[in-house]
Amino acid sequence: MLHIKSAKYLSGYKLWVVFDDGTAGEVDLTNELKGSMFEPLKDLAEFQNVSVDPELETVVWPNGADLAPEFLKALQSKQSQLC
Repeated sequence: MLHIKSAKYLSGYKLWVVFDDGTAGEVDLTNELKGSMFEPLKDLAEFQNVSVDPELETVVWPNGADLAPEFLKALQSKQSQLC
């Protein structure tokens, strides 16, 4: 099972994410903030409050939004291939 070790806000809707498999990379969530749970995160001040929940071992925000490590890894892999 994949987990997130750390996540850091970069700019815009981008995070630098470190996975427990030793990989790391930028993840751009610009086009992923859909639905009522993620709507508040369109405010950059809210989006910047990202952290890693020690129990869930994934990224979370104070409003309760979270994203699965597998989703973030797939998105990071896809986005890195487009560069």
